[in-house]
Amino acid sequence: MAFFFLFILSLVASSATACDRCLHQSKASYFSKASALSSGACGYGSLALDISGGHLAAGVASLFKNGAGCGACFQIRCKNSSVCSKVGTRVVLTDLNHDNRTDFVLSSRAFSALAQKGMSQQILKLGILDIEHKRVPCDYKNQNLAIRVEESSKKPDYLAIKFLYQGGQTEIGAVDVAQVGSSNWSFMSRNHGAVWDTSRVPEGALQFRFVVTAGYDGKWIWAKNVLPADWKNGVIYDSGLQISDTAQEGCFPCDDATWS
Repeated sequence: MAFFFLFILSLVASSATACDRCLHQSKASYFSKASALSSGACGYGSLALDISGGHLAAGVASLFKNGAGCGACFQIRCKNSSVCSKVGTRVVLTDLNHDNRTDFVLSSRAFSALAQKGMSQQILKLGILDIEHKRVPCDYKNQNLAIRVEESSKKPDYLAIKFLYQGGQTEIGAVDVAQVGSSNWSFMSRNHGAVWDTSRVPEGALQFRFVVTAGYDGKWIWAKNVLPADWKNGVIYDSGLQISDTAQEGCFPCDDATWS
């Protein structure tokens, strides 16, 4: 069993992107309605607005990473100096982008935030912008990682959960669940996006452990006594943990220092 855990850890870590911290050149467009992104492939629904302040983004498959990229934070700025600010804006990935013209499709609020003061309408009229972007750590201040029990869950036969407020520059690559105080873990599968599920639901109060990766680094994290024995569908439970890991490696040359 220990060998299996180490194998999963190394497999997830080795699949992580080593160049997340570095600056990339791309293009971005926007949706006029944020609801198109909040109801997207990550499964956040209306909660997407809470975790992003309305600064949402759909990313291409290489950023979406079959759902592992859900909740990732990116700093984006556009390159048209006549209308674009030097700082840009931060967005949270909530959907998969199927438009092969751009790497990102942003909410109109996020797209407008790329503009210099007073020029948001001009930037919206452009429609598509040349941008540069980099992965940055998500920071939710004093908000712990939260676990929401999905409405599709059915005690005692089926449990589906969603992770919210995932801090740092991380991805969750594997999830296990067990009864509090037990070492009999059941693995969960990624259903879609940020949603994980299992049909092997332990009885009683539940604890979780999951693999968190940041670049090439990966580790198991335990969240003890998260769901009470009488857990309810649609309720958000505090994991008691804050994740703040950031990628320590980078591409060569890495453009971290060029963003000002």
